[in-house]
Formats: sequence, structure tokens, C-alpha cells
Amino acid sequence: MADLVQLRRPSAPPARDDRAASPPTDTATATTTAATTGAPRLAYVETYGCQMNVADTEMVLGLLHGAGYARTEDAAAADLILLNTCAVREKAEDRVFARASMLAEHKRRPGVVLGVTGCMAEHLKESIHQRAPYVDLVIGPDGYRRLVDHVATARAGARVQDTVLDRFETYEGLDPARAAAMIGGGVTGHITIQRGCDKFCTFCVVPYTRGRERGTPPREVLRQARAMADAGYKEIQLLGQTVNSYQYEDVGFADLLRAVATVDGIERITFMSPYPLDFSPAVIAALADTPKLARHVHLPMQTASDSVLARMRRGYSYADFRRLVADLRAAVPGIAISTDILVGFCDETDDEFATIVQAQEELRFDSAYMFAYSERAGTVAERKMIDTVSEQTKQDRLAQVIAVQQRISGEIMAAQIGKRERVLVQHVSKRSANEYLARTSAQRAVVVPAGPTVHPGALVDVRIERATPATLLGTVVA
Repeated sequence: MADLVQLRRPSAPPARDDRAASPPTDTATATTTAATTGAPRLAYVETYGCQMNVADTEMVLGLLHGAGYARTEDAAAADLILLNTCAVREKAEDRVFARASMLAEHKRRPGVVLGVTGCMAEHLKESIHQRAPYVDLVIGPDGYRRLVDHVATARAGARVQDTVLDRFETYEGLDPARAAAMIGGGVTGHITIQRGCDKFCTFCVVPYTRGRERGTPPREVLRQARAMADAGYKEIQLLGQTVNSYQYEDVGFADLLRAVATVDGIERITFMSPYPLDFSPAVIAALADTPKLARHVHLPMQTASDSVLARMRRGYSYADFRRLVADLRAAVPGIAISTDILVGFCDETDDEFATIVQAQEELRFDSAYMFAYSERAGTVAERKMIDTVSEQTKQDRLAQVIAVQQRISGEIMAAQIGKRERVLVQHVSKRSANEYLARTSAQRAVVVPAGPTVHPGALVDVRIERATPATLLGTVVA
């Protein structure tokens, strides 16, 4: 059996400047190998989960690009295969294990390294190598800075586990925009402005997989924003587990939003995901008076029952949430609001569930991510509560909220017909090479015909002609 190299928490963190400035020591080796063979090593990466994971993948690709790797979409050709994972739902973890087993077939080629990174690596750090012994690397969300070194160690024959959570790691000095050379460029760039979470909602595993909350220095956020603008990106999405609780010294989230909006070349700014309790009047004011900020907010409600909210330890009541929705709509007319809904949490009664449907009808969210509760190991709910709601009841309730939301979303989308909107063109539509997918400032998807002014990154005016519950169809107007 191969040796297992397991990193443990250092006695003291190195200085931030040293960490940001020090390149991975394997960079020279990988670059030399590429120069010797005449071709770069190839990296294949699959991403599971939220936009935070997408941003981490971009950063990983930037690191690998600097070390002489090119990206491939063909796992059969790759020298390095990574699964960047999510731990929010058990089904996602099961999918990753099944996929890793399939990809392990490629290890028959000499020198191929297979790794699992991200939240699942942190969540199941004690069991991944036992359950999937063919995995060479297990790297948590705070171990990416050492990735290139770890790949070299694994290629030499040792299995590596780096799942040390680091309260100081914000990846300052690493530029995800460098990944554009491997990804093929893009319209929307991601900047992680906050890592970790301090909320400890009883159902959520994130604080245990991503560590405690810490903010990225504003200078680093602005450096990345300017680099993305220079690389041609038109839209920036600011990311954090509870992004609006961002704080770095005396700089708050509203200050950061206004600062990023001053970057020339960036036309639109979005953010994911804010926490209802931390939505300050200053942030609402920034949304109202900063034109580059998208007219869209994703506002996770989870449930509308005060008793369930208390069991979840969300820190707000439904009345608080409803008041915040009203404040946002008063400050930003036409703002689109999406949400998260979680049904079937521990001891949820029929009456408690009914409040969710009532809230959907009252607040009329533009869209929603809807889930049935799934117990996650290590959470407060798993340790101290009993999952009393049957799976059948969860699925029945989930089907009901999905049906309600689909109807409401369809009505909201139909109401857009005839309106004129300025849209940001994203990419060629998946259904036709003669159409492009664009988004309004409210983040509604619009399909527009190809034309001389329609290309990725272009801002064009369209008239909405038709609508489905998920997509608008428009024509370009002068």
C-alpha cells in the first residue's frame, strides 16, 4: 500500500505576505517537464456544487496553468484528474464516489494522479482513502496553495491528505483570472471575498467544511477585479458563504460594493449568497444608487415557520424576512428576488410546512432552489435532533413547493413580455448556434438571435417577445 502523507495544523501560521508571495515549489518541475516533452501536462477538473466551488476551480486552474498544465475536457488524456466537490447533500457525495470509481480506470496509464478536493474532502477526510483507495489526493478548501506540490508527491507514489482548516487563508496573491487561458476566457468572473461561515445553522455542514469566516482584503478584491477587467470580463460575481456579512478592518460590504463598481470595464456586479440577518440599510442603499449592481438578490428564506427557523438557528423571524423583502422592493423597484427553501426539517408539522406555501404566495419569489432536508454528519441537527419526517412526506412537500414556484415563476416571466431590457450577452445558446443566451440586470435569462451586435460580453437592448417559466425570448432593438 502506498504511504499516506497527512498534513497537520502548523504551530503558527506563516505571515500573510510570505504566503501570498511564495509560489508552489513544483512549478519549475512541471514547467521543465513540459518544455522537455514539448507538450504541457493536461489537467481534467469536474466541479460539483455552488459558485464558491466554481471560483475555487478557476483558482486551481490558474495555479496549474502557472505550473505548466493545460486544461483538457477529455479525462482519458489527462495526467491529473480532480473532482472539486460539495458536501451539502449526501446524494452529491455518493455521485462523486461513483464518478471517482469510473475515472480511476484512467490510472492504468502511468503517472496519472486522481484527486478529490473541496468540501467533501474536508467532510469525509477520515474515510475517503478507505472507501476509495484509488484516490491519490484528498485536499480540503484551504489546501489549494499547496496543490502543485501535492500532485508531485502523489506522482512519486505517496497518497496525500491535506485537510487542515486555516483561519488565515484567503488565497491573497493568487489570481483566478489566469485560469482564463485554460477555460477559454469568459464574460463573468468570480471573486471570493469571504471564506468560511460563523452562523452554524443547525442543518448546515459548511462551517465544518470551510472553517470560520474571514474576509479577503479589499486591496486583493480590487486587484482581482482590475485584472479581470483587463482580461475582458464584463461581469463580476462576488462570493461568500454569507457574503453581506463581509468585514475587513473598517471596510464593510456596502463599501466594497461601491469600490468594485469604480473599476473601469466592469459593467455589472452580482453577489452570492447574502444572509437575511446581515442585510444592512447601507447595503440596500448601495443597491439603490449604484447602477452597476444587478437588480437581483438571492435571499435564502429556508422556511417561513418561526418555530422551524428557531430550530434551524437562523436568527430571524418570518416577519423580519418579510420586512426585508419589502425594504428591498421599495428601494429598488423591479428587483428580482430568488430564495432557498428547505422542507422536511426535523419535526416539521403540516402547519409549519403550510407557512412555506403561504410565503411563496405572499412574497412571490422570482425563482427558488428547493430541497428536502437531508441529515449531514457533524451538524448540530445530526448530533442533537431526530430526523422525524418520513422521506415520502419530504418528497410530497417538495413536489408541492416546486409546483407552486413554477406557477409563480411562469407568471412573473410572462409579465415581462413587451418590456425593453438591456441584456449582457453570455454565450452561444445550448439549443442553437444561431442564438445567444443573455441576462437582464435582474438576472433573467433571455435568448436572442445571433446578429452583428450580439456576441459574448456585449450589452444590447432587446424587446421581450415570448416567455417560458425559466427563459425569456427577445429580439434586438436599436
